[in-house]
This record gives sequence, structure tokens and C-alpha cells, in this order.
Amino acid sequence: MQEKEVGKITHYYNHLSVGIIELSDALTVGETIHVKGHSDDFTQTVDSIQIEHADVPSAKAGDVIGIKVAGKVHPHDKVYKVIP
Repeated sequence: MQEKEVGKITHYYNHLSVGIIELSDALTVGETIHVKGHSDDFTQTVDSIQIEHADVPSAKAGDVIGIKVAGKVHPHDKVYKVIP
């Protein structure tokens, strides 16, 4: 499987398990992402995307989005889209 970098984590809300991602490429609900950082390395399906607390089906490059993450993430972690 191939991976393409689609953004980076800018913030993490521990009490919500939500990561804030600054996108450099498009991302859609249902796609699989791989989060990799100094102490983080996991893959998950994107169940929902929020922009300004509103659910959206997809987001484009330049958008800042919030997603529920399967594990703890840190600023500067890279986010990759898994391409089957």
C-alpha cells in the first residue's frame, strides 16, 4: 500500500480525543489515514470531519479540520492518506 502526506497535527484535545489537522491535500470521510510522529504510529479510518464544529463530508488543502483519533497525537505529527 502507498501513502501520501495530507497534513500535520497542530493540536490535540486530550479530553475529546480529537486531533486538529492542517491539511496540505484533500481528505474524505471513510478514507484511511496513518498518523506518524516521534512517539505515535497508528492507522485508522476517518469516521467524521469537522470544520468550525460543523460536520463535513470532505475537506480540501488549506482547511483546518478536527477528527476523532484512535490514539494520542502531538503537534508536528505527520498525517498520511493510505492509498489501497
